[in-house]
Amino acid sequence: MITNLVVRQVVQVLFVIVAAPLLAGWIRQCRAWLANRVGAGLLQPYRELSKLLRKQPIVAHEASVLFVATPYILFTTMVVAGAMVPMITTRLPLAGAADVIALAGVFALARIFAALAAMDLGTAFGSMGARRAMLVGFLAEPALLMVLFTPALISGSTSLVVIVRQLAHHGAMLYPSMAFAAAAYVMVTLAENARLPVDNPDTHLELTMIHEAMNLEYSGRYLALIEWASAIKLFVYIGIGAALFFPWGITQSHGLAALPMAYALLVAKLAAAGGGLAVIETLFAKLRLFRVPEFLGTAFLLAVLGLLVRYLFGH
Repeated sequence: MITNLVVRQVVQVLFVIVAAPLLAGWIRQCRAWLANRVGAGLLQPYRELSKLLRKQPIVAHEASVLFVATPYILFTTMVVAGAMVPMITTRLPLAGAADVIALAGVFALARIFAALAAMDLGTAFGSMGARRAMLVGFLAEPALLMVLFTPALISGSTSLVVIVRQLAHHGAMLYPSMAFAAAAYVMVTLAENARLPVDNPDTHLELTMIHEAMNLEYSGRYLALIEWASAIKLFVYIGIGAALFFPWGITQSHGLAALPMAYALLVAKLAAAGGGLAVIETLFAKLRLFRVPEFLGTAFLLAVLGLLVRYLFGH
């Protein structure tokens, strides 16, 4: 039994690590199709990561140990987050650690290290990007917690495993509170993963970039690890959304027979979510920086509204 659980955990972690760049490539390809372009293909992120991993990183003389260690810390924390979320099955060794508050803490830890490393060299762009990223994180994290508290109130627990089991047991029942929470979660996902309309991951314009400004001093395998960690983070956020709002297909049995269907359903959910993100990024323009607090404030209000609807009306 223990070996079976370990195998499930290892397979899910490997799936998250390997499939995260493919999800990023799928979103790029969908955006290209929506813009009537051919696109670079689904495997382009793998080519970029392979090229960066083969290059020797260049580190400034003023860089501290924190600057060098941060890419590894970011990659590790995102892998740990991917291991905690029950995307395929609820029977995981790390199920006891899959708490929504602990998960938000893991994301906050990665954000802090990224900001500190960006300010380590004292460059203008790095410090600017760190300040902007902390502003976005300061506004997005409360909204994320309010979103997670709504399904926690429904299931009576902050454990992701218990939440998934309870929501899957209710079937396709529509909760108005979860509808508000889902809308807020989409907005938080866009902000936390540097997507349009909050940030544009494909630009290096001084007045607009947030996430990219923190990575300008990295190169080689360090930059590859950061880009890979960003892809895993987006994968995990979509996996959390699928587990909270579309938990159907996540197996709860001890056997291995249901796992292929669970993986197939997860791939379908990821493909649908990636296509939806591509549509959003095609339809909406980049917000001005001073409009980002309004955007995330709206997400927070939607999350609180969902929480109040559940608490006052029980729906």
